Amino acid sequence: MPDETPDPAETPDPAVMRAHYRSSPFLETDLAAGPMDQFASWFKDAVAGGLHEPNAMVVSTATPDGRPSSRTVLLKEYDERGFVFFTNYGSRKGREIEANRYVGVLFPWHALARQVVVTGTASRVGREETAAYFRTRPHGSQLGAWASDQSTPVGSRAELLERYEELAARYPDDEPVPVPPHWGGIRVVPETVEFWQGHENRLHDRLRYVREAAGEAPGWRVERLCP
Repeated sequence: MPDETPDPAETPDPAVMRAHYRSSPFLETDLAAGPMDQFASWFKDAVAGGLHEPNAMVVSTATPDGRPSSRTVLLKEYDERGFVFFTNYGSRKGREIEANRYVGVLFPWHALARQVVVTGTASRVGREETAAYFRTRPHGSQLGAWASDQSTPVGSRAELLERYEELAARYPDDEPVPVPPHWGGIRVVPETVEFWQGHENRLHDRLRYVREAAGEAPGWRVERLCP
């Protein structure tokens, strides 16, 4: 029987992997008045920088007793109210948000040596907003939202494809697909938004907006965090 022990010379060692960041200082005077304006500026830079799926974000949720889970989703809307993504409400993240509204969001823009880290509360968007977005999705993605009972076990890929084909026969390309009642938008309302810029010697800039008041026009204070 062949020896399956990895050759140390061929096994990558994560301990020696490091990037040396080179960037200009990111100062308090560089910040926009509010976090969503600052996010808009950095998001524009991420798009202009040619990042693959710059709207990809890691959403972390937890059960009421604190057991966490994370996954990557796609940002589909942002404004002063917060960050919106869409999902099956019966998925693990949907169920955990229903039981525990506190979430974390991370935009990992490694190519720019930047991160945006958000903490806040999540809640469902209105059905009209969900329907408006659902109608912009490709036909196949609309069918997929019906075919997949997200996060639940499935016997095989063939079983999943069979569900999809049944739906494709019921709703051909020229037939409108109804919005699934179990599917829709989630808005993350930020309580803190941190902007992280990498620097030499691990002396990174971390500037965080912290919400100070509730309401439609909350106040924000800015604090600098040690890297």
